[in-house]
Amino acid sequence: MPRSSSILHADFLPTSTDLALLLLRVWLGASLLLLHGIGKIPRLMADEVRFASVAGLSPTVSLALAVLGEVIAPVFLILGLGARWAAALSAATMLGAFLVGHGAALSGERSGELPFIFLAGFLALFIAGPGRFSIDGRAR
Repeated sequence: MPRSSSILHADFLPTSTDLALLLLRVWLGASLLLLHGIGKIPRLMADEVRFASVAGLSPTVSLALAVLGEVIAPVFLILGLGARWAAALSAATMLGAFLVGHGAALSGERSGELPFIFLAGFLALFIAGPGRFSIDGRAR
């Protein structure tokens, strides 16, 4: 039985929490930055900003906060510099996108499934921290 238990639990694979946190930071950070954040920069520079108003803020301020959470914070997260704060900013942005931009819908035409999944990943990084393979980890 020990052999089948070992296979069932994949004990034959090496484990590294720090490597897993690096992978999660880079994967989530780069995905948010490249697939969603970069495209918002030209919109922020436009003469007329078209963006959802969040919490009574103007569309320009709401978009600037989205750029902070989807461009600036992911860069810090990828580097592992101020990573917990960066993860918190990105998580807050994803919460806003899920609630305001997608009406908290997890299916249908306005599905917010993607920001909901991003939110979970950023919350996990906020709780766990960046790991040893980060600028924050090197500073300890």
